[in-house]
Amino acid sequence: MNGERVGLAADPFRPAVLWRALGITLLGTLLALLVDKWAYDTLHDPKVYERDWGRLLRVMGFLGTWVALAIAIALQEGSVVQRRPRATRRAWLLVGAAAAGGVLAELGKLLIRRERPAVHDGLYGFRDVTDRMWSTSGLAMPSSHTLVAFAGAAMLARLYPRARWVGYVLATGCAVSRVLARAHFVSDVVLAAGLGWVVAFLLAKRWSSQAE
Repeated sequence: MNGERVGLAADPFRPAVLWRALGITLLGTLLALLVDKWAYDTLHDPKVYERDWGRLLRVMGFLGTWVALAIAIALQEGSVVQRRPRATRRAWLLVGAAAAGGVLAELGKLLIRRERPAVHDGLYGFRDVTDRMWSTSGLAMPSSHTLVAFAGAAMLARLYPRARWVGYVLATGCAVSRVLARAHFVSDVVLAAGLGWVVAFLLAKRWSSQAE
């Protein structure tokens, strides 16, 4: 019980932590820009999603995966009547983080409008704002799969700190698989990973006391 409570401590919101995370995300994204073309030319596995491990990693960026996990948490922890409200809140936090990550990714794509690497053979290309203004099809920055995966993993780490490495390893694998598939630049997934952590941080700080 004590170990679980540490997972979502109700400590006060500290803006410095948020700004530090955003700064690290920005710096990491800028550094990733330096290796984007190299990674596109060098790190390529066209059959990555034909393998079981590749498919496993990709579905970490699928909202349904986090919904299924949240249902499992609610059923397991809610088996004791007294714990049911907490179990329900934790399940909603997990789903909410992954869903918010997906929404943020789609909004980011509409704002940045950078196209997928394969469209311009590893070079940057940006879609004109008048071209399919509200469609994210073919846009890549930030990576939706990666943002969903990291938002879910970061919330899972806050809820269950002893299992944090499981979520983060799978989320990182999801990001790597997107680069290997040439669906995204390295900078796409680095930006998404950082934003995913921020999403979970903000949600946890908003509803932390209710999940205890």
